[in-house]
Amino acid sequence: MSKARELHQGAVVIDGHCDTILSVMTRDSWFGLSARDFFQRNEQGHIDLPRLKEGGVTCQVMALYIEPQYKPAASARRCLEMLDAFYNLLDQSEEFVMATKTQHILDAKADGKVAGLLSIEGGEAIEGSLSVLRNFYRLGVRAMGLTWNQRNDLADGVGEKSAKSGLTDLGVSVVKEMEKLGMLVDVSHLSESSFWGVNEVAERPYIASHSNARALASHRRNLTDKQIEALASKGGVIGVVFCPPFVDDDRQNVTLSRICDHIDHIRKVAGIDHVGLGSDFDGFGVSPGSPQVMKDVSEMPKLTEELFRRGYTEEEIKKVLGGNWLRVYREVLG
Repeated sequence: MSKARELHQGAVVIDGHCDTILSVMTRDSWFGLSARDFFQRNEQGHIDLPRLKEGGVTCQVMALYIEPQYKPAASARRCLEMLDAFYNLLDQSEEFVMATKTQHILDAKADGKVAGLLSIEGGEAIEGSLSVLRNFYRLGVRAMGLTWNQRNDLADGVGEKSAKSGLTDLGVSVVKEMEKLGMLVDVSHLSESSFWGVNEVAERPYIASHSNARALASHRRNLTDKQIEALASKGGVIGVVFCPPFVDDDRQNVTLSRICDHIDHIRKVAGIDHVGLGSDFDGFGVSPGSPQVMKDVSEMPKLTEELFRRGYTEEEIKKVLGGNWLRVYREVLG
């Protein structure tokens, strides 16, 4: 085994975002694929338990994505349905466990298991109620993206082109309540004006669970250097995302090396303590034969090999793989 592979095998590896819950729900399909068995190795999609283990992943953050057709009136119900799907997975295997605290992730590593940490993608899920937010916390949710791409009653999503508003009054209250509860505020889908609204209000680290550097790829969901610096100044982490349009404007340049260029850039702008992984696996599709960062989560060790080749120290690589997420989790989640 190579030194890089040994390092990867021994590290706590955390992926800060995926959409796999939606892809395993029996009543739905994703990108035209049939719902799949999470506990069997599949050829479709990006993630299942065998491939998570092959990729050396210790903790996978599972997004509860509220699809547009459920907004706004059925958002909380839909989120509860997805929570039910997650809990059904927990009931089926002792090898997949829930993480609500940092120690749960460390225990999973020690026991050779995979931990799942829950995040809501789209603040519509709380339907304007801090009580609903608190109940989602009680059910195990530990992070929430305030918006998806659209505007909602908390903030503007990145797809809102004309408005220049920041957080609504409710949005401010939600950020404050999340910080009080010990939940991570996720800014990955916010408009720039709403991003700065979070930055102004936040007193604890916040995250961009799946975003890249706009200096290297112009996608609207990527962060400017100024945003990266601001997030880092609060102690947060950016999870680099593998979705091709976020990696490079030229799809032919979408490679593992190019995603490591984003890691290089964030390290240069903000420091090594503020970059992690946020693949967005099962949240995007790639046509057969099209360039991609990696085919699925089983290939995650290749990223460690590339960072090793680039001269990153073992300590730096461990921070990127999961150490930086652990630091933020300790501070916010406990």
